[in-house]
Amino acid sequence: MTFYNCACYYTNNIFLEEYKIHVKFIDEEQFRQEYEQILREKGCDTNEQLDHVLQTILLEVNRRKNANKDLIRRKQIIKDLYKPYHPAIYTLKQQYLHPKFLEIWHLCNNPHVKLKDILNHLSCEAANQVYSFPVFTKEFCELFIQEIENFEKSECPKGRPNTMNNYGILLNELGFDEDFITPLREIYLRPITSILYPDWGGDCLDSHKAFVVTYKLGHDINLSYHYDNSEVTLNIALGKQFTGSGLYFGDMKSNSGKVSTSGFTKYDHQLGVGLLHRGQHMHGASPLTSGERYNIIIWMRSSEIRNKLCPMCNKRPTLVPCSGFGDGFTTGKMVELCATL
Repeated sequence: MTFYNCACYYTNNIFLEEYKIHVKFIDEEQFRQEYEQILREKGCDTNEQLDHVLQTILLEVNRRKNANKDLIRRKQIIKDLYKPYHPAIYTLKQQYLHPKFLEIWHLCNNPHVKLKDILNHLSCEAANQVYSFPVFTKEFCELFIQEIENFEKSECPKGRPNTMNNYGILLNELGFDEDFITPLREIYLRPITSILYPDWGGDCLDSHKAFVVTYKLGHDINLSYHYDNSEVTLNIALGKQFTGSGLYFGDMKSNSGKVSTSGFTKYDHQLGVGLLHRGQHMHGASPLTSGERYNIIIWMRSSEIRNKLCPMCNKRPTLVPCSGFGDGFTTGKMVELCATL
């Protein structure tokens, strides 16, 4: 199966860290008309500041236009030069999975299981349809962090996970996709998500984007309120020792673009435990106050769902070629294919 990006990837959801806002950029005239007053109200007071914002946006747009060829280049360099510290962990094995997770997985493979049966084996968090359960063993978490730290110390190029996280690693570039993340999604997670999220493509999650995020003082310490480019997200805490940096959840994303910031519920990370939620569920991360936090994030996507409506632009997707899973779109019904930008 061939996957695609939506053309809005090049124009929408550009995050301006200094002003904590996502913007759309078609051209300077459109941008000034839509965002200049908003930015002024957020402290972008001078023409020099606005020019700096425009330069930042143009750099990000250019990065996105070159993302596919840059990804291919980085993957080849890493393959040629990087020597894995723990090569065995690049292939998923059941021994890496927590016994509680395997118990839930076996239960979900029972054709007669009901939702209520599954919920008895999960932690139902305060936020609606947000669930937690152990995923990896402590031993695997330690090995995985050692591998990530070893790669971080290498001179190999590293692509950042997204526009909001400045530190982290794309797991497809490092070589974890084919034999680790893909079987984790297809064999182990899909039976669970099919029961928990039937209305969000839980039974037909056919692609993903997986990455590691790291938080520590002097680097990223928090994450602004946002939604994910996924139908279902799994967020697994690997360690290390840290304080603060809990998650908070609000409402579901509104297609109108309005953001509600009322009624937050909180969640504190636990080693080896995964948090499962709908990608369109608005959330953020509170500031880390000490230590280091490493998490694996898996954005799981259903082409059957997103082919009807792109979750990032709320429109019928116009597809552009990409490498790998892209943003999870396929040439199914309700999709328009665009050969060039």
